[in-house]
Amino acid sequence: MSFAIEGVYCAAATPLQENGTPDLPLFGEHCRALLAEGCHGVALLGSTGEASSFGVKERMDLLEAAMKAGVPATALLPGTSVPAITDTVTLTRHAVEAGVKGVVMLPPFYYKAFSDEGLFRFYASVIEKVADSRLKIVLYHIPMLTGVPISHGLIALLRKAFPDTVVGIKDSDGKIENMHQMSANFAGLGVLAGADPLLLPVLEGGGAGCITASSNLVAPDLRFVYDNWQNPARAAEVKAAQERIVAWRTLTNAYVQLPTVKTMIARRRGNMGWLNVHPPFVPLDPAEREKVWAEMARLEAL
Repeated sequence: MSFAIEGVYCAAATPLQENGTPDLPLFGEHCRALLAEGCHGVALLGSTGEASSFGVKERMDLLEAAMKAGVPATALLPGTSVPAITDTVTLTRHAVEAGVKGVVMLPPFYYKAFSDEGLFRFYASVIEKVADSRLKIVLYHIPMLTGVPISHGLIALLRKAFPDTVVGIKDSDGKIENMHQMSANFAGLGVLAGADPLLLPVLEGGGAGCITASSNLVAPDLRFVYDNWQNPARAAEVKAAQERIVAWRTLTNAYVQLPTVKTMIARRRGNMGWLNVHPPFVPLDPAEREKVWAEMARLEAL
């Protein structure tokens, strides 16, 4: 089965200048490199992209910086959701008018204990206010951060009302059984793994691909798994690629994930500007940084 949005998408990290503003040229370079390394596209301004630390204009500037760097709009999946419907509509309309592949949309996450009906009204309000048939939405299920899960009941409501708009879901909760159940329950909904090691199991269960943090570092292996998982002649190579993916993902979790990922990108890209993070995150200390870089060198030598 093919899906409106499928493949390997990088949950791209966002480089910062020392004053905390986005380093737009460096971000454009990184997005372009991710495509060259094998990603089908770039899912910017998600959790790994520190999206909640940026204002509306900064988010728009980052999307435009990627396109200015030569990344096709059709390869971009920006996160456009914030608790305020007005700002969500502004960001989403800007992205759609730029020609993006789709948008990744969190539920509102400040107030809690929402009903499916209340969450449906949030998404429906955005869709109706944007009022553009080009809009494609990937729902974002990450309850450990939002405190607001996306239930199967909500998906059913949205798919019934907006079947051509709500086309996928990124599941970062790590429960493969839930991902498989969504693939089984909702024909045509592209289920995208939010954790790199789950790409292969998601594909085997009828899913569409992944949006992951470690693809900032192991895009070639993720793409190899995606392209070859059904080829028996390459099963051993797929297994080896999967093992490398797991090893690199494990390293990203050696310390707090986001500053660890940016520390790893700094070494990979040879640019220490990548070490900058937005508060409340703090960079790894020098000893931690050296341990991560030493383990990177070990993995690269295998």
